Amino acid sequence: MQAQGTFVLVWLLAGVFAVLMSIVVGQLGEPFLFVGALVGGPMGVAGGVWLSGRTGWLAASELRFAFFGGSLGFFLAAPIAVLNLHSPVAPVLSCALAGAGALVGAGLSRRSRP
Repeated sequence: MQAQGTFVLVWLLAGVFAVLMSIVVGQLGEPFLFVGALVGGPMGVAGGVWLSGRTGWLAASELRFAFFGGSLGFFLAAPIAVLNLHSPVAPVLSCALAGAGALVGAGLSRRSRP
């Protein structure tokens, strides 16, 4: 596992997909901004984990756990980002929890193997 690449890839894609889906779904109204972000974040995590698997940074057996860990990290980051929308730095940095969660999930999958 190349931890740094996976961390950054999941972090960036989770944030980018959250913003893009927030913009797209937000066209339905202001409450949907957050719905779009909550849908887009895990989509970005899935994309980052998939790309990490394709590049060989994650083993195939680690992908599922990495996705669940990254999604959990993103859902933990979402309230932090919403409460700190007045700052441009906090929402971006909070998405790092998605990358960290993916690494924790991948690590847990290694421990659970016989």
